[in-house]
Amino acid sequence: MTDRPVSERIDRYARLLVWALPIWAVLLFLGTLDHQPPPQTDFAGYAAFTTTTRFLVSHLAASILGAAIGNVGFAALFVLLVRRGSSGLALWALVAAVVGNTVATSVFGAAAFAQPAIGRMYLAGQTASAVALQDDVYGVPLFATALVGVLLLASGLVLFGSAIIRSGWLPRGSGIVLVISAPLFAIIGVILADVVQSLGALGLVASTAWIAMSARLRD
Repeated sequence: MTDRPVSERIDRYARLLVWALPIWAVLLFLGTLDHQPPPQTDFAGYAAFTTTTRFLVSHLAASILGAAIGNVGFAALFVLLVRRGSSGLALWALVAAVVGNTVATSVFGAAAFAQPAIGRMYLAGQTASAVALQDDVYGVPLFATALVGVLLLASGLVLFGSAIIRSGWLPRGSGIVLVISAPLFAIIGVILADVVQSLGALGLVASTAWIAMSARLRD
Protein backbone atom coordinates (compact mmCIF):
# COMPACT_ATOMS: atom_id res chain seq x y z
CA MET A 1 0.00 0.00 0.00
CA THR A 2 2.90 2.38 0.67
CA ASP A 3 4.86 1.71 -2.52
CA ARG A 4 2.50 3.52 -4.86
CA PRO A 5 2.27 6.79 -2.90
CA VAL A 6 6.08 6.88 -2.62
CA SER A 7 6.43 6.22 -6.34
CA GLU A 8 3.90 8.93 -7.12
CA ARG A 9 5.76 11.43 -4.95
CA ILE A 10 9.04 10.62 -6.67
CA ASP A 11 7.39 11.14 -10.04
CA ARG A 12 5.84 14.42 -8.88
CA TYR A 13 9.19 15.70 -7.61
CA ALA A 14 10.89 14.68 -10.85
CA ARG A 15 8.27 16.53 -12.92
CA LEU A 16 8.96 19.63 -10.83
CA LEU A 17 12.75 19.38 -10.81
CA VAL A 18 13.00 18.73 -14.55
CA TRP A 19 12.28 22.48 -14.88
CA ALA A 20 15.88 22.92 -13.77
CA LEU A 21 16.86 21.99 -17.34
CA PRO A 22 15.38 25.05 -19.10
CA ILE A 23 16.78 27.26 -16.31
CA TRP A 24 20.20 25.71 -16.95
CA ALA A 25 19.82 26.22 -20.69
CA VAL A 26 18.79 29.88 -20.29
CA LEU A 27 21.86 30.49 -18.12
CA LEU A 28 24.00 28.84 -20.79
CA PHE A 29 22.50 31.12 -23.41
CA LEU A 30 23.12 34.25 -21.32
CA GLY A 31 26.72 33.15 -20.86
CA THR A 32 27.24 33.09 -24.64
CA LEU A 33 26.18 36.70 -25.24
CA ASP A 34 29.59 38.16 -24.38
CA HIS A 35 32.81 36.92 -25.94
CA GLN A 36 36.17 37.87 -24.49
CA PRO A 37 38.82 39.37 -26.77
CA PRO A 38 41.41 36.76 -27.76
CA PRO A 39 44.51 37.07 -25.55
CA GLN A 40 46.71 35.96 -28.45
CA THR A 41 45.97 39.17 -30.40
CA ASP A 42 44.43 41.62 -27.91
CA PHE A 43 45.76 40.96 -24.42
CA ALA A 44 44.95 44.50 -23.27
CA GLY A 45 41.30 44.09 -24.27
CA TYR A 46 41.28 40.62 -22.73
CA ALA A 47 42.63 42.00 -19.45
CA ALA A 48 40.06 44.80 -19.38
CA PHE A 49 37.21 42.40 -20.11
CA THR A 50 38.16 39.72 -17.57
CA THR A 51 38.51 42.21 -14.71
CA THR A 52 34.91 43.38 -14.95
CA THR A 53 32.24 42.43 -12.42
CA ARG A 54 30.09 41.22 -15.30
CA PHE A 55 32.73 38.64 -16.24
CA LEU A 56 32.93 37.26 -12.70
CA VAL A 57 29.16 37.18 -12.18
CA SER A 58 28.65 35.49 -15.55
CA HIS A 59 31.03 32.67 -14.66
CA LEU A 60 29.76 32.22 -11.10
CA ALA A 61 26.05 32.36 -11.98
CA ALA A 62 25.69 31.26 -15.58
CA SER A 63 28.48 28.67 -15.69
CA ILE A 64 29.14 27.27 -12.20
CA LEU A 65 25.72 27.64 -10.54
CA GLY A 66 24.14 26.84 -13.88
CA ALA A 67 26.03 23.54 -14.06
CA ALA A 68 24.74 22.56 -10.61
CA ILE A 69 21.18 23.39 -11.66
CA GLY A 70 21.69 21.37 -14.84
CA ASN A 71 22.79 18.31 -12.89
CA VAL A 72 19.57 18.48 -10.86
CA GLY A 73 17.60 18.59 -14.10
CA PHE A 74 19.53 15.66 -15.57
CA ALA A 75 18.72 13.56 -12.51
CA ALA A 76 15.02 14.45 -12.73
CA LEU A 77 14.85 13.61 -16.44
CA PHE A 78 16.60 10.32 -15.72
CA VAL A 79 13.94 9.41 -13.14
CA LEU A 80 11.09 10.27 -15.52
CA LEU A 81 12.58 8.23 -18.36
CA VAL A 82 13.45 5.22 -16.20
CA ARG A 83 9.92 5.11 -14.84
CA ARG A 84 8.72 4.83 -18.42
CA GLY A 85 11.08 2.09 -19.54
CA SER A 86 14.08 3.96 -20.99
CA SER A 87 16.51 2.69 -18.38
CA GLY A 88 19.53 1.73 -20.53
CA LEU A 89 20.00 4.90 -22.57
CA ALA A 90 18.86 7.11 -19.72
CA LEU A 91 21.46 5.66 -17.36
CA TRP A 92 24.35 6.28 -19.74
CA ALA A 93 22.94 9.71 -20.55
CA LEU A 94 22.89 10.64 -16.86
CA VAL A 95 26.43 9.40 -16.24
CA ALA A 96 27.90 11.16 -19.28
CA ALA A 97 26.01 14.43 -18.77
CA VAL A 98 26.71 14.77 -15.05
CA VAL A 99 30.38 13.77 -15.30
CA GLY A 100 30.91 15.98 -18.35
CA ASN A 101 29.12 18.93 -16.76
CA THR A 102 31.16 18.56 -13.57
CA VAL A 103 34.49 18.24 -15.38
CA ALA A 104 33.71 21.30 -17.51
CA THR A 105 32.87 23.28 -14.38
CA SER A 106 36.49 22.98 -13.23
CA VAL A 107 37.48 24.99 -16.32
CA PHE A 108 34.85 27.63 -15.55
CA GLY A 109 36.28 27.85 -12.03
CA ALA A 110 39.73 28.52 -13.42
CA ALA A 111 38.29 31.21 -15.68
CA ALA A 112 36.29 32.85 -12.89
CA PHE A 113 39.25 33.31 -10.56
CA ALA A 114 42.47 32.99 -12.56
CA GLN A 115 41.58 35.23 -15.50
CA PRO A 116 40.68 38.30 -13.40
CA ALA A 117 43.94 37.89 -11.48
CA ILE A 118 45.88 37.68 -14.74
CA GLY A 119 44.02 40.71 -16.08
CA ARG A 120 44.78 42.78 -12.98
CA MET A 121 48.44 41.80 -13.21
CA TYR A 122 48.56 42.95 -16.82
CA LEU A 123 46.78 46.24 -16.13
CA ALA A 124 49.17 46.89 -13.23
CA GLY A 125 52.06 46.86 -15.67
CA GLN A 126 53.32 43.31 -15.14
CA THR A 127 52.65 42.48 -18.76
CA ALA A 128 55.28 39.82 -19.32
CA SER A 129 54.37 37.99 -16.10
CA ALA A 130 50.67 38.15 -16.95
CA VAL A 131 51.21 36.66 -20.41
CA ALA A 132 53.43 33.93 -18.97
CA LEU A 133 50.86 33.07 -16.29
CA GLN A 134 48.08 32.99 -18.90
CA ASP A 135 50.08 30.52 -20.99
CA ASP A 136 50.81 28.41 -17.91
CA VAL A 137 47.19 28.24 -16.72
CA TYR A 138 45.76 27.65 -20.18
CA GLY A 139 48.11 24.89 -21.16
CA VAL A 140 47.62 21.33 -22.31
CA PRO A 141 46.17 19.96 -19.01
CA LEU A 142 43.37 22.54 -18.92
CA PHE A 143 42.47 22.15 -22.58
CA ALA A 144 42.49 18.36 -22.25
CA THR A 145 40.17 18.64 -19.27
CA ALA A 146 37.87 20.98 -21.17
CA LEU A 147 37.80 18.62 -24.16
CA VAL A 148 36.81 15.65 -22.00
CA GLY A 149 34.12 17.71 -20.29
CA VAL A 150 32.43 19.07 -23.42
CA LEU A 151 32.58 15.74 -25.26
CA LEU A 152 30.98 13.90 -22.34
CA LEU A 153 28.35 16.61 -21.85
CA ALA A 154 27.46 16.61 -25.54
CA SER A 155 27.33 12.80 -25.54
CA GLY A 156 25.07 12.76 -22.49
CA LEU A 157 22.66 15.25 -24.05
CA VAL A 158 22.57 13.30 -27.31
CA LEU A 159 21.83 10.11 -25.35
CA PHE A 160 19.08 11.87 -23.41
CA GLY A 161 17.61 13.06 -26.69
CA SER A 162 17.77 9.54 -28.11
CA ALA A 163 16.10 8.14 -24.99
CA ILE A 164 13.32 10.71 -25.36
CA ILE A 165 12.83 9.82 -29.02
CA ARG A 166 12.51 6.13 -28.11
CA SER A 167 10.41 6.64 -25.00
CA GLY A 168 7.09 7.20 -26.74
CA TRP A 169 6.13 9.36 -23.75
CA LEU A 170 7.76 12.71 -24.40
CA PRO A 171 7.47 14.34 -27.84
CA ARG A 172 9.95 12.97 -30.37
CA GLY A 173 10.54 16.49 -31.62
CA SER A 174 11.92 17.61 -28.27
CA GLY A 175 14.44 14.79 -28.37
CA ILE A 176 15.43 15.58 -31.96
CA VAL A 177 16.02 19.26 -31.12
CA LEU A 178 18.12 18.18 -28.12
CA VAL A 179 20.21 15.80 -30.25
CA ILE A 180 20.91 18.57 -32.77
CA SER A 181 21.48 21.39 -30.30
CA ALA A 182 23.89 19.54 -27.98
CA PRO A 183 26.88 19.25 -30.37
CA LEU A 184 26.00 22.61 -31.93
CA PHE A 185 26.46 24.26 -28.53
CA ALA A 186 29.05 22.11 -26.76
CA ILE A 187 31.37 21.18 -29.64
CA ILE A 188 30.93 23.35 -32.74
CA GLY A 189 29.99 26.41 -30.71
CA VAL A 190 32.94 26.02 -28.33
CA ILE A 191 35.34 25.73 -31.27
CA LEU A 192 33.95 28.73 -33.14
CA ALA A 193 33.11 30.81 -30.02
CA ASP A 194 30.63 32.94 -31.97
CA VAL A 195 26.92 33.20 -32.68
CA VAL A 196 26.75 29.45 -33.42
CA GLN A 197 27.16 28.74 -29.71
CA SER A 198 24.26 31.07 -28.92
CA LEU A 199 22.10 29.31 -31.51
CA GLY A 200 22.97 25.96 -29.96
CA ALA A 201 22.07 27.30 -26.52
CA LEU A 202 18.73 28.57 -27.84
CA GLY A 203 18.07 25.09 -29.17
CA LEU A 204 18.75 23.70 -25.70
CA VAL A 205 16.36 26.25 -24.20
CA ALA A 206 13.63 25.26 -26.67
CA SER A 207 14.09 21.50 -26.25
CA THR A 208 14.36 21.49 -22.45
CA ALA A 209 11.36 23.80 -22.04
CA TRP A 210 9.39 21.51 -24.37
CA ILE A 211 10.48 18.49 -22.32
CA ALA A 212 9.57 20.09 -18.98
CA MET A 213 6.17 21.30 -20.20
CA SER A 214 5.33 17.93 -21.75
CA ALA A 215 6.39 16.09 -18.58
CA ARG A 216 4.02 18.26 -16.56
CA LEU A 217 1.07 17.63 -18.87
CA ARG A 218 1.44 13.92 -19.63
CA ASP A 219 0.43 10.96 -17.47
